[in-house]
Amino acid sequence: MELLYEANSRPLTEKEIRHALDKSIEGLKLRKVLLIPPDITRFHSNAGMITSYYYNKLKSYAKVDILPALGTHEKMTKEEVKRMYQDIPYDVFIEHKWKTDVVPIGEVPSAYVKFVTYGGWDKPVLIEINKLILDPTYDLILSIGQVVPHEVIGMSNHSKNILVGCGGTQTISASHMIGAIYGMERMMGKDHSPVRKILDYAWTHFLSSLPLQFVLTVTTAPFNITQTHGLYIGDTRAVLEAAIAKSQACNIDFLEQGINTCVVYLDPLEFKTTWLGNKAIYRTRMAIKDGGHLIIIAPGVKRFGEDLTIDSYIRKYGYSGTNHILEQLKSSDELQQNMAVAAHLIHSSSDGRFQITYATKYLTKAEVESVGFEYMDYESAIQAYPIHTFQPGYNTVQNTSIFYIPNPALGLWIDKQRFTKEME
Repeated sequence: MELLYEANSRPLTEKEIRHALDKSIEGLKLRKVLLIPPDITRFHSNAGMITSYYYNKLKSYAKVDILPALGTHEKMTKEEVKRMYQDIPYDVFIEHKWKTDVVPIGEVPSAYVKFVTYGGWDKPVLIEINKLILDPTYDLILSIGQVVPHEVIGMSNHSKNILVGCGGTQTISASHMIGAIYGMERMMGKDHSPVRKILDYAWTHFLSSLPLQFVLTVTTAPFNITQTHGLYIGDTRAVLEAAIAKSQACNIDFLEQGINTCVVYLDPLEFKTTWLGNKAIYRTRMAIKDGGHLIIIAPGVKRFGEDLTIDSYIRKYGYSGTNHILEQLKSSDELQQNMAVAAHLIHSSSDGRFQITYATKYLTKAEVESVGFEYMDYESAIQAYPIHTFQPGYNTVQNTSIFYIPNPALGLWIDKQRFTKEME
């Protein structure tokens, strides 16, 4: 089945979205359904409304469980669930515990991994997923989420929602490290990255028997209002490819020239750690000039890692550059056993190409500087960069051009001149 809905001159209406969701389950005899949406960090995916509609539509005649694809993220609070998923009871949500609730389902062979990574990684990739997904009593599994440029896989979602979002330590670590070694700037905004090929292999070889349907969105959020430009429902790769094409048109911003000063705001309801907040770095690094300055205004960031163990590793090794982390990886058992952390540390450094400043309320100057970033007091940052008066894009502050991004999770910014030069 493939259901493709797109809007060209306007976003899809909620009525049109509900109609598509009705079509996706029309005629199915369902007794038990598993919904796999994202968490609050994908608030503007419109997955909240979609999940709520499915739940309320199905609950009268089927048992409905909800397993958010947390990956390594923290469990959502009651307040976050209410904000994103409206009236769904909190006890319906099942926490994905990526270290304990997974089982192995297969292994992507080393020869294939070596081939698709162009020799960059020559080890097999163990595939682990949450054991709940394998429960044979589910008549239907709906994987719900947003396709958008992504630093590990090129374009997010589809099989990644299952294999990484509901994956285990081995799969998460290997996928993130392979993406880091290949290089995010080689793949962000593109299909068919090495990680995508590895997950495609796992999906076709190990998940083909599951009653799995993907429900993919492409959205933007001008002025913090979610707009859905496409909805793609089905069990094929074609729905991903259609969503990627739409996202490339909606979520990638090619700039005529590089940015000298870029200010990014992190919504405190979505970004509470640099583990997530460093999307501000990933999504702008292809647009910022050498010697430029990225200021990240992060009122909700309280620590570095999503859990205390990851937090301790970030504090220990810091965002110290690709070469330093790769050198540390050779001798550090901690990093070898937590390669997703090593990958994050690589992704989050500019390698000295541009300056990165975090403006925080909770992390101290000493903490921020200890991991390799510059520090700015939050109140001072708001005075210097009055973002409440900014429009997305270029603004002028005291005769200085400032490029403002209100939410880095929804796009990718690229210097067209740099991009064209690198493609030559």
